[in-house]
Amino acid sequence: MTISTEKKIPSWLVLTDEGVTVTLRYPTELNNVKTDKLVMRAPTVRDVRAAGATSGGDAEKRELQLFSSLTEVGTSDLEGLKVVDYQRVQEGYFRLVDESEL
Repeated sequence: MTISTEKKIPSWLVLTDEGVTVTLRYPTELNNVKTDKLVMRAPTVRDVRAAGATSGGDAEKRELQLFSSLTEVGTSDLEGLKVVDYQRVQEGYFRLVDESEL
């Protein structure tokens, strides 16, 4: 019996060399536009450092600021996402920074 350790890419996530597109389960207003998709570019070291520098050591604030920068969506809009959709955004981010082969 062989157990696959590959993690299948969910149908709501499109991964490219430049970033990810997350299809939201609940369409929402982001930057004053109703949408069901969120595009996130791949992070740079500068992005991660900037989010860390402005978060005051708060891990949740750091993540929100980083995701805000990578998606060009305000933190208040990200905070307004349903939890299932925020988890999709998190999954998209972790796929972008995962070094293992797909």
